[in-house]
Amino acid sequence: MTKRRVVLKREEPPPPPPPSNPSMASANSSNTIRVHVRYGECQRNHAANVGGYAVDGCREFMAANAGTGDEEEETDGTLTCAACGCHRNFHRRVVETEPSSP
Repeated sequence: MTKRRVVLKREEPPPPPPPSNPSMASANSSNTIRVHVRYGECQRNHAANVGGYAVDGCREFMAANAGTGDEEEETDGTLTCAACGCHRNFHRRVVETEPSSP
């Protein structure tokens, strides 16, 4: 059996450029942007050690201790998925931004 190497590239949008005009920066300082990060489906390849490709089908990341109120701190339980048991880094990262004013 021949092993195959698969390379996956992830593209994220570039950060917005800083304002070029200092007077514009002070005028726009009242506007803020809310960034919400969530983690989607699991992309872990469970058959990588045998040269195949198989994912478990976990649809969305759920922290292992989601009900304890420790969502602000990143402990071992919050970095482990309760559904599939893998680390949060194996899940697709989805960044949602929305403008908001004070």
